[in-house]
Amino acid sequence: MDLWVTFLGTAASVPTTSRGTSATLVVRGGSRVLIDCGEGTQRQFLRSGLGLLDLDAILLTHLHGDHYLGLPGLLKTYALRGRSEPLPLIGPPGLTALLTALQSVIGRLPFRLDVYEAEPGPVLILEGGRWEAYPTRHSVRSFGYALIEDTRPGMFDVAAARALGVPAGPLFGTLQRGESIRIGDVEVLPDHVLGAPRPGRRVVITGDTEPCDTTAEIASGADLLVHEATFLDNDRGRARETRHSTAREAAEIARQAGVQLLALTHLSSRFIPREVRKEAAALFPETLVPRDFDQIEIPFAERGAPMFHPGGATRRPADDAPPAAAGPGTVTAEPDL
Repeated sequence: MDLWVTFLGTAASVPTTSRGTSATLVVRGGSRVLIDCGEGTQRQFLRSGLGLLDLDAILLTHLHGDHYLGLPGLLKTYALRGRSEPLPLIGPPGLTALLTALQSVIGRLPFRLDVYEAEPGPVLILEGGRWEAYPTRHSVRSFGYALIEDTRPGMFDVAAARALGVPAGPLFGTLQRGESIRIGDVEVLPDHVLGAPRPGRRVVITGDTEPCDTTAEIASGADLLVHEATFLDNDRGRARETRHSTAREAAEIARQAGVQLLALTHLSSRFIPREVRKEAAALFPETLVPRDFDQIEIPFAERGAPMFHPGGATRRPADDAPPAAAGPGTVTAEPDL
């Protein structure tokens, strides 16, 4: 099952000529989930070449305007297009009151908007996985979100199955589902033909936050950590005042959690992106600073490391050769100069 993360907005607080405000799209198989919906997100979808996707859910990390001001336009456009499927909208306490205040702007919708005020724990169940909310530390109530896939059965050993007399066909599938079968007088257990269980993938997106232990805990061993980096270390005092993180602090969390790849977002226009990456990479080399419309592809572990696709959302299949893997020891591109 494919897993892609697309950066639609990577700026802090206000948009710039090259960066929109916070919005990150996570596509896993047929599931399309948007994390935050900053001003102009629907236009970012259109500019990306992805088109205005029908989302399956929107998760808001907190209720600052640069993370939700794109909602009225997006919802209104869905209404004009005649969307009929319900749309879950999940965020911290206060979300219901916010939607009430925006009602006159949004107007009547032809689809049901299911508003959920989350608490830490699972907020969206998927086939073979889930989205979980976890508490972060910001100037208002805030959550990060983690996509956590279920552990998968081990690789099926065809030779072992045949040696036990299991004929190719439906019985293979029965064993792969973890069910025992009987061949004559012999019971064949899944353990006889399956290798060690294989971990699922994990993607963690912090939203705006100070460095916090909850991020390090839920991101332990993650394939990708998307962490804010609003400041550089020289402005650590300002970061504490505003409850944000520095690039170095984000790298410390990534190192502590042992993630495969760190992507830094929520960039202030005060800082040059290559300096943001330089500060973080000095501590955690597997660091990227994506531009808007960059993508990260995350295969299952047995198929390789995460792959960085610069400008991937704007490319066509015939464009450029496949990018190099962006896993440990392979981050060679400078994503943003």
